[in-house]
Amino acid sequence: MDQLDHATRDDRRAAAEALLPELEDAGVVGVALPWVDTSGITRVKTVPLAKLPSAAAWGVGMSPVFDGFLLDDSIVAGRFAGSAIGDLRLHPDLSRLTVLAGQPGWAWAPVDRYTQAGVPHVQCSRSLLRRLVSSLAEEGYEVRGAYEVEWVVGRPDGLPDDPDAFVPALTGPAYGMTRLAEVSDYGRDLLVALEEQGVAVDQFHPEYAGGQLEISVGAQDPVGAADTALLVRNTITAISAQHGLRVSFSPKVTADGVGNGGHVHLSLWRDGENLMSGGDGTFGLTAEGEGFTAGLLAHLPGLLAVGAPSVASYLRLVPSHWAGAFAAWGLENREAALRFVTGPDGNRQHAANVEIKSVDLAANPYLLMAGCLAAGLAGVRAGSRLPDPVGVDPASLSDEGRREAGIRPLPASLEDAVRAFESDEVLTAAFGEELAATVADVRRGEIALFEGVSPEGICRAVRWRH
Repeated sequence: MDQLDHATRDDRRAAAEALLPELEDAGVVGVALPWVDTSGITRVKTVPLAKLPSAAAWGVGMSPVFDGFLLDDSIVAGRFAGSAIGDLRLHPDLSRLTVLAGQPGWAWAPVDRYTQAGVPHVQCSRSLLRRLVSSLAEEGYEVRGAYEVEWVVGRPDGLPDDPDAFVPALTGPAYGMTRLAEVSDYGRDLLVALEEQGVAVDQFHPEYAGGQLEISVGAQDPVGAADTALLVRNTITAISAQHGLRVSFSPKVTADGVGNGGHVHLSLWRDGENLMSGGDGTFGLTAEGEGFTAGLLAHLPGLLAVGAPSVASYLRLVPSHWAGAFAAWGLENREAALRFVTGPDGNRQHAANVEIKSVDLAANPYLLMAGCLAAGLAGVRAGSRLPDPVGVDPASLSDEGRREAGIRPLPASLEDAVRAFESDEVLTAAFGEELAATVADVRRGEIALFEGVSPEGICRAVRWRH
C-alpha cells in the first residue's frame, strides 16, 4: 500500500459518491468504520452517509492511543504505543462496504489506518496482512482461509443477584436438534442477514458448551477472511440483541466451561491448484503444502501471542478439551494443534486444508492471519518437513512417549507465549519492530491486569468484552 496521492484520493471520493444513491435507496443514514485493536477488541467511528466521500478521500481522525488499549479500556504506556499525542486517519475500504441487514439504517466498511502524511500506519494490522499477501503473491502463491466463529448466547439479565452472570439461553444437549429448535427463529434471522450481506455460510449448528453455537463460512483471500470474521461477529451481536439475547465470544465464559474457539482453516495454492492435495507426501501433501504446514507448526508457540492473546485463552487451552494444547499435527485429529483435513474422496483438490485449533476469538483476526502467512511462507522457503503425524490424543501418551514422538506442549500461559513470540525472528521481522513490541507490551499489560485473579474472576472480567 503506497502513499495516498491526490489522484488516489480523488478516485476514492468519486467511488464513494457513486455509491450514495444505492445506499440512500437502502435506507442507510450512517456508515460504521471498524478496526481491531491489539487486544482483539473491535473499535469504531461512524460518519453520516453524506460524509462518506470525504472519509474515503481524507479519512476520519482517530488517536493512535488505541494501539495500547487493554480489553478493559485501560491503556498501556508501551515502547511505541499508548500515547495520546498525534492522530491517524481511518480510510474505509469501499470494496467491502456492506449494508448491515441486522442494523437497519447502517452500512459497514473496514478501514485501513494511515498517518496524516497518507502512508500506512506501521501498527495497522490490516495493512500488515495486505503486505504479507503481496509477499506470497510475489513468489507465486496465494492462501485461502476462513475463520470458524463460536459463541454462546445468554439470558440478558443474568442472575437476580448478579446481572453479569452467564445463564445459557439454550437448554438442549450439545449438537442437539432440541437446541436448534430453541433458536429456530434466531438462527433463521441470522442466516438471512448473513446471506443479504453476501457472506457464504457453509454450516450453522449447536456446539458443545452450554448455550454455544457455531458458524463456518467459505474460504476467501486472507484479508477477505479476516474482514468476514469481523462482519460475522458483528451480525451475530446485532441479531442476538434483536432477540433479547446476550452474546459472548470470549475464550472462556465460565471457569468450568469448555470455552469458545476461533479456529483458522488455511490452504496454499499456486496457479489454481491446491497444494494441500495431489502430492506425493503424507495424506497427499505437495512439498510446498508440507512446507507451509511445517512452518505453521514450528512457529505455533510464538503465534499464540496473537492467536491466543488473553490470559483467559490459557484457561481454554488445556489437554483433552479439543483445544489443541500440544504442538502436533494429525489427520482429522481434534486434539492436535494442527488438524489436517483432506475432505471426502473426489473433492480433495478443492477441500484439503489445515485447521489451527489452538487459537480463539480474542485474537485480532488480521494479526493472527498475518502471523500464519509469515510462518507458512517461512516453511515453504526453507523446504521444511513435518514430523510423523499423530493419531492419538497427545495427552494419552507419557512424557517420554511425547518426547520420542517430538511432541511439545504449547505455551501454558500468556507470558510463555509472549516469550516465544519475542524469540521468534520470523514473526517479529514480519510484524516489524514497533508492532512486535506493542504486541508484547499489551500482552504483558493484560498479564499484570489479572495478576493474582482467580480463574472465576478472569472469566467474569472478560466474559462480555469479546
